[in-house]
Amino acid sequence: MSFLTLDHVSHHYFSKNGFTKALDNISLSVKEGEFISLLGPSGCGKSTILSIIAGIMKQTAGDVFLQQKLISNTDLSIGYMLQQDYLFPWKTIIDNVLLGPRIQNQFTEETRSRALELLDVVGLPNVAEKYPSALSGGMRQRVALVRTLINNPKLLLLDEPFSALDYQTKLKLENLVAKLFKTYHKTAILVTHDIGEAIAMSDRVFIMNANPGSIAKVFEVPIELRNETPILVRKHQKYQLLFDKIWEELDKKESASKVVF
Repeated sequence: MSFLTLDHVSHHYFSKNGFTKALDNISLSVKEGEFISLLGPSGCGKSTILSIIAGIMKQTAGDVFLQQKLISNTDLSIGYMLQQDYLFPWKTIIDNVLLGPRIQNQFTEETRSRALELLDVVGLPNVAEKYPSALSGGMRQRVALVRTLINNPKLLLLDEPFSALDYQTKLKLENLVAKLFKTYHKTAILVTHDIGEAIAMSDRVFIMNANPGSIAKVFEVPIELRNETPILVRKHQKYQLLFDKIWEELDKKESASKVVF
């Protein structure tokens, strides 16, 4: 049974000169506990899809269902993690993590205990009373991950959360996120431009067309890769085979879109 469904979703951006079709007839479904990636050129609508699912933006046409309920009618928590950590520099780490529950009047001492436990789980046991300026970029992004998880969301939306990090830190965070999401049985959608990251993190990879955004092809990640950590996935023979197929698909689309003068 589908946990998340996009049913013929389209979206237009309107201006005084007309409109731009950002998404065209997007239909996809995600099972509970599944991790999928959206991969495609800039401007193909990947982040627009996340914004529609999160309820930040209303689609022009079509419906979005979460556990068979319209997304506008569900009370399930959705977590959204962005490329920047957006930690408030004047607040301590623990106060940054607990900002959401406080705003929603859901803060309890149990919430604070959960925040400290999650900080420990992500390898930051002694930073609660420190300020963001005392942390490295990778550490700050781990805090952002804890902030995303603190309300125990059923669905996680990840908009290029590792793209600003150095490669070694990026790989470590990929491993951490994959482990946490499997442990807590989270459903996730990742937006990325990185083919390797999409393969290493996902159960399925959705390739998108641009102008307007649409689903071009879906690649199933072999079970042998899904059972490995993201770092070990990259060493597997089937990783390179899938990488080459996805690269060929993306390269084909890029070549087709080039204008000949």
